[in-house]
Amino acid sequence: MAHSYTNILIHFIFSTKNREKIISEELQERLWLYMGGIARENNMKALAIGGVEDHVHLLISLPPTLSIAKAIQLIKGGSSKWVHDTFPKHKYFKWQEGYGAFSVSASHIENTVAYIKRQKEHHKIKTFQEEYIAFLKKHEIEYDERYVWG
Repeated sequence: MAHSYTNILIHFIFSTKNREKIISEELQERLWLYMGGIARENNMKALAIGGVEDHVHLLISLPPTLSIAKAIQLIKGGSSKWVHDTFPKHKYFKWQEGYGAFSVSASHIENTVAYIKRQKEHHKIKTFQEEYIAFLKKHEIEYDERYVWG
């Protein structure tokens, strides 16, 4: 085979430090676009980015040359720096240290994109903590809740 073909779809989820509700609607709109730009600049494809005041979801198609850890480092680090540089009132803005990264099959792209777009409605019913624990359980990831939120 002359070429390699991949479709590596990852649903990333991460929160602000201490789940602080500091991502205003105005900031969300600009921040999600900026994160998409970081993805594009690094040969990733952002299929959906969205969230609420205390966390974000991203559905990203990764190139085979980029690890999950490097992709999230680029997105979190670049977006945090941009917030600090662009919005002086957010000089203490930080993302949580960890993240969730869940594989998504091609047959679930539409549902995942819709889920990410519905975050505001979704979080009228369920907290971020409840949502995140549900993801860990659904994907059969062992965890110790003492360390999930650190």
